[in-house]
Amino acid sequence: MVSQADSPDPQTRVERPSNRELVVIRCFRAPVHLVYRAWADPALFRQWWVPRSYGMTLVSCEMDVRVGGTYRLEIGHVSMDRPMAFYGTYLEVERDRRIVWTNEESADGAITTVTFAERDGGTEVTISNLFPSAEALEQELASGACDGTAESLHQLDEFLRT
Repeated sequence: MVSQADSPDPQTRVERPSNRELVVIRCFRAPVHLVYRAWADPALFRQWWVPRSYGMTLVSCEMDVRVGGTYRLEIGHVSMDRPMAFYGTYLEVERDRRIVWTNEESADGAITTVTFAERDGGTEVTISNLFPSAEALEQELASGACDGTAESLHQLDEFLRT
């Protein structure tokens, strides 16, 4: 079952291929190697990842983007006593093509796969999140994560243009 979900950004497509999978797709006018680097280099990643409208900051960003490497992102907000931590392990890394990681901060964490494909001189990025259950996917949707992802990808587009 593939359905187009509403996206807050018309350049971002959101699809639900199954009751456990959420896919977000966006094209960028930049070569694959630059788009990949924006995802794999922590110094670049931290410049675009957190949606600005959320009023949050990326307090720390540790990424060892290689098979078996780990990541840990801590996101803070003035209303929180402590930053929220997001962390996991890289399962697959294929330079300029694909990054796969776990999301271990919750038992309902998805496996995230990001692919980078050359399209008409630019790059199509596909983010696929496979959740352990349909309920976990529904919780993710209810949290507003799609809006945040769309905003982050819009910020990535702006970042790549500069």
